[in-house]
Amino acid sequence: MTILPSTLDFLKSLKQNNTREWFAEHKEDYEQARNNFKDLVNRLLQQLVAFDEQFGMMKAEDTMFRIYRDVRFSKDKSPYKPHFSAYFCKGGKNSEMAGYYIHIEPDANFFIGGGKWMPQGDLLKKIRQEIDYNIEDFLQIIGNKDFKKYFTELEGERLKTIPKGYAADHPHLEIIKLKSFIASCTFSEKDVLSENFDAEVIKRFKVMQPLIDFLNQAMDS
Repeated sequence: MTILPSTLDFLKSLKQNNTREWFAEHKEDYEQARNNFKDLVNRLLQQLVAFDEQFGMMKAEDTMFRIYRDVRFSKDKSPYKPHFSAYFCKGGKNSEMAGYYIHIEPDANFFIGGGKWMPQGDLLKKIRQEIDYNIEDFLQIIGNKDFKKYFTELEGERLKTIPKGYAADHPHLEIIKLKSFIASCTFSEKDVLSENFDAEVIKRFKVMQPLIDFLNQAMDS
């Protein structure tokens, strides 16, 4: 089995008892749950290598986010995240590059996603320019029947104004106005607990690959 029921039970209990005292009392349960998620991440890395060899050099720790929250600038002082997550991309989880994401959060969100969230400054300009210059290629990627089957459309906030350097009558202005370039889809708890969950995740990551490659090519230029 990919993800164990006990892993989801731990996260559900953590959400209801998000204190340092409770966490310390259940540290062993946390370690078991984290190791279960780590096993999933390792299986995903092994399968990602089949279509992107860079992942053969990565360890699970290069992709997994810590469960400890940074509460310094947050009104929510809960010390722990009630989820496990990982980001697979060139350079590891803290890289600026586009990549693949998985999020396991009972009673809230089981989802995978991919792309680039909120690129800043020159990176955003480069992506918009690449889309503008190669709009037919980009439309083919997000219009592919398999892409539409799993992700329907790109997600993300849009500028309320017209980006500098683009005309008001640009035929694809709504795409150019995007501030993030993300595709995602959800899973049920039953899906997550199934034996073929990692295979289903990889199937969707594979469909995302042309989008990831396009965005990374733009940012590398």
